Amino acid sequence: MAATLSITSAAVGAQPLAPVGEIKGDAWVHTPESLAATVQQADVCLPPATAGGTGFCGKFKDIPKQAGTAFPVIVFLHGSSGLGLKAIGEWQQWLASLGYASVAPNSFTLAGHVTYKSPIDKDAYEKILALRASEIAPTLTALKSQSWADPARLILAGTSEGAVPVARYTGTEFVARMLFAWSCEANYFVKEPLNAFEPGKPVLNVISATDPFFSRSNTWLGNPQAEGHCGAALKDNPRAAVLLVPNAPHTLLNLPAARSATAGFLALLGKAKP
Repeated sequence: MAATLSITSAAVGAQPLAPVGEIKGDAWVHTPESLAATVQQADVCLPPATAGGTGFCGKFKDIPKQAGTAFPVIVFLHGSSGLGLKAIGEWQQWLASLGYASVAPNSFTLAGHVTYKSPIDKDAYEKILALRASEIAPTLTALKSQSWADPARLILAGTSEGAVPVARYTGTEFVARMLFAWSCEANYFVKEPLNAFEPGKPVLNVISATDPFFSRSNTWLGNPQAEGHCGAALKDNPRAAVLLVPNAPHTLLNLPAARSATAGFLALLGKAKP
């Protein structure tokens, strides 16, 4: 009797199947009320030199009246996990110790806000990214009334899902951008990158060399030529920097290498001519 040979996908080098994604919630667009609330419920951290020398970390709506020095402000868009991620609060406190105020709008003020487990279809991702991008304008408007915010020293930053609107932002209000855990490339997460970096304005990109979502270590990345970072998008910008952190997790804001790169970038930014 002839032997039977069983051939598995692994035996022929086939790529593993992508996991099954999931979407929960049904709200894809902010209401006027939820959009205003993204700012009022934003997590804010102010340097110690504000609030009578004590500083402040809390919600935007609870900021005490300020007077005196205006500080540079980092507007930070959180990832899909929201502001419940402990790393964000720790990062904001660290920024305050460097003399930077930070404001992180709270996207989940929208009732029924969609959440997801990747991968989902690109149309769904694009709707979510549009929702996140809409949170930038009201934050800018709110900062205009804050004496502690220097309108000439605003920096736009984000991580993962929140970093995509940072890369795509077409306004000119920010003097620099910082993107964490996003590669600025075509992949499963976007229809097109649609990067809108301003020529010559400083940009910092920090991402794991083996990011589980946006590097080639992700078997369902959807782009076999992907480099896993923003280098190609920033190659003509002499004021851009890319840091690949070996063996780092997706959330890497507070790793020593990431903090060192961020502090160095901000220090150079403070010395640079506009």
